[in-house]
Amino acid sequence: MSLGGMATTLVREPDERVNWLTSLPFFAIHLLCFAVIFTGISPTAAVLCAVLFFGRMFLITAGYHRYFAHRSFKLGRFAQFVLAFGSQTSAQKGVLWWAAHHRDHHRFSDTERDVHSPRKGFWWSHVGWILCDRYGPTKLDGIKDFARYPELRWLNRHDWVPAWSVAVACFLIAGWSGLVVGFFWSTVLLWHSTFMVNSVVHVFGRRRYETSDTSRNSLLVSLITGGEGWHNNHHHYAASARQGFFWWEIDTTYYVLKALSWVGIVRDLRTPPARVLHPEVEVEDEADLEADLEAA
Repeated sequence: MSLGGMATTLVREPDERVNWLTSLPFFAIHLLCFAVIFTGISPTAAVLCAVLFFGRMFLITAGYHRYFAHRSFKLGRFAQFVLAFGSQTSAQKGVLWWAAHHRDHHRFSDTERDVHSPRKGFWWSHVGWILCDRYGPTKLDGIKDFARYPELRWLNRHDWVPAWSVAVACFLIAGWSGLVVGFFWSTVLLWHSTFMVNSVVHVFGRRRYETSDTSRNSLLVSLITGGEGWHNNHHHYAASARQGFFWWEIDTTYYVLKALSWVGIVRDLRTPPARVLHPEVEVEDEADLEADLEAA
């Protein structure tokens, strides 16, 4: 069976088991969401929850993923730091840790060396890999291009600072309801929404391109994650800042990046060339075809 149809199951190594002790904070934050029984849901807290979910979703997809992991556009150094800090408000560990492991995922997709292949189990690809000991350290050798910046190394070592800064701000703005609903609820929703890109769209969805992995495209996941659900597109051409390759594939992260490029914050947005979009077509004049696609 091809990888696109989910090949044989891979066996996890002994150090790829959940460390329940070190994972207690992760589960505790889930349990703290139930404190809403005591705090209630204030209108301000509900707004905070929505703003923090969608705002931080953009920071994850544009920051952790498309910029730091794939370098699909360019930023100045200050904007780079702001994006890194904003990404880490998601409480998904340090920016160098995230990007280095994601690069390994692409390098070894759905093989024994993939950090979160669903071939090791759906739960594993969704969250189990984060909770084991094996992938705890940051692989600085895999992210040397960004590890050379001392401010990013500091952020990576102190990955809790951005997230808990937001948590404190939520409490100051809307009290206990702001902390529980605004911060904890939005964070848990954010976690499992982004985790779906590792799990759901490697199992469910459609495959436009015959890649050597199990990646799939999903409109639903794309709507939730700002365009990350066009995962088969992404694995076909990971260098692109635009993951919804065609106009009908909604990719809100790319739309925001494009708008930021108009004011000079973002530079050199990379998009897929015609030969990537249509590998089955022999392109005689690629420039003309790309112009036609842009017009569409």
